[in-house]
Amino acid sequence: MIRNVAIVSLSSGIIGEPSVQFEVEIGLRRLKEYGLNVRFMPHADLGLEYVKAHPEKRAEDLLSAFRDPEIDMILCAIGGDDTYRLLPYLFDHNELADAVTDKVFLGFSDTTINHLMLHKVGLKTFYGQAFLSDICELGPRMHSYTRQYFEELIATGTIREIRPSSVWYKEREIFTPDQIGKQLPALPDRGFELLQGAPVFSGKILGGCIDSLYDFFNGDRYADMPVLCRKYHLFPDAEDWKGRILLLESSEEKPAPEQYRQALEYLKGTGVFSAVSGVLAGKPMDETYAEEYKQLLVDVINRPDLPIVFNLNIGHAMPRCIMPFGVHAVVDAENQVIRFVE
Repeated sequence: MIRNVAIVSLSSGIIGEPSVQFEVEIGLRRLKEYGLNVRFMPHADLGLEYVKAHPEKRAEDLLSAFRDPEIDMILCAIGGDDTYRLLPYLFDHNELADAVTDKVFLGFSDTTINHLMLHKVGLKTFYGQAFLSDICELGPRMHSYTRQYFEELIATGTIREIRPSSVWYKEREIFTPDQIGKQLPALPDRGFELLQGAPVFSGKILGGCIDSLYDFFNGDRYADMPVLCRKYHLFPDAEDWKGRILLLESSEEKPAPEQYRQALEYLKGTGVFSAVSGVLAGKPMDETYAEEYKQLLVDVINRPDLPIVFNLNIGHAMPRCIMPFGVHAVVDAENQVIRFVE
């Protein structure tokens, strides 16, 4: 059971800004209602400019959270776009490998990069939710589907199975105090969609936000990101992907189909699609480009025997489940369930 939670800002430092303190208060109240003791790591809430300027302090917070024997769970505040800058401070002298202990680590979006850092040092992690994005939801409560998985994680330290949500929500466009208590309208969802391949397949899941994975290989956003990712061998090689299941989900930037195609081409060039046992793809936010993404997955991967399942409630579209990385999973698209076996 989770008792003590550390909140870290490994990408954006927005939780330190005055404009979101009313959201932070909502999230803290909900966590305390679960009986959790919550601690912001020392630099997590110092604001956008400070956190942006000090990747070494972000790394210091992560290392301190892992070293602290009282902390059970490390919860990411939110994503962002430059957590790759932590690499030298975590790997130059084996800092992360020496500090890491068996704790629950939860985050998504740009945190994809942190998940791959932790995979590199052998830690199983959890993908799919974050503090500001989910715990601080402005509605009367956290979305019920989101809440179900968060409650399971803090009660048991794991997730046993994932089933699809019966509804989904469009992106909340206004984040102001007058929105507190306003529930987003629910739209009917379609469940897991098998695009091709066998409906049942298995393997350990790894992956994350396709926008972040695109930046591994393309330096348009940050020219030094591909350089650093190569230097520290952050993206697993094809042998490591053998038998795994690749998770892909797209961000609030809603990448145009051409960028989505290029991201898939970059991934294909690494040998991932020849190695994995299947692909899971999340519902795009607001279902933007959903049909185009489905066709691109089939066309670019170009391996008709490889199972591809689309429309999972994971990543940026709401509501969100929590997906264990590094745990054996059995995907059963026909029966609409993913089961995890330690």
